[in-house]
Amino acid sequence: MRIAIFGGTGGTGQQVIEQALEAGHQVSALVRDPNRLSEATKRADMIVGDVLNPQQVAATISGTDAVVVSLGSRSNSPENTVSQGTKNIITCMQQTGVKRLVVITSLGVGDSKDQVPMAFKLVIKTVMRKIMADKELQEQYVQESGLDWVIVRPGGLSDGPATGAYLFGTEPSIMAGQVSRADVAAFIIQNLSSEQFLGQAVAIT
Repeated sequence: MRIAIFGGTGGTGQQVIEQALEAGHQVSALVRDPNRLSEATKRADMIVGDVLNPQQVAATISGTDAVVVSLGSRSNSPENTVSQGTKNIITCMQQTGVKRLVVITSLGVGDSKDQVPMAFKLVIKTVMRKIMADKELQEQYVQESGLDWVIVRPGGLSDGPATGAYLFGTEPSIMAGQVSRADVAAFIIQNLSSEQFLGQAVAIT
């Protein structure tokens, strides 16, 4: 399978690239700063550019079978980078016929607001208000896309190796907790071909 990855220089995105390559997939990644990539991920086909540039998005998706979105916000980025970038990706997928889309957001977004601790709810309403609003819009675009989508909502992300010891599902009783980026990446790669959670938002913790 050939996979396009957006947000590949982040911690989770790099894990997705590395594990996809190890599994024998081909990877194309749109990155703003290739120097932020680890040695293990530099075997991917890199396109230097910006997810807000539709032409560069199209070049990354061209010839692929599935798309992974692991976009995040930085202090110097526009407030709508995540949602508008995802919208650009969806538009390109619709135009080219690429159907499978796996998008990483966060527990606390959408109908998962009650799956996070009270302290994090307060952070969402204050410090992270704009970031979470951008993710809310991102999820809306995905859900209305008509694509074969899966939304993955991790709890708190941590570094470290893949353990395989994590909880996932669509039940609202699943509460946020720490999960390694490597475990999230492994789950994402599984869902590039699985139909188990198509059209659903899945908690992983």
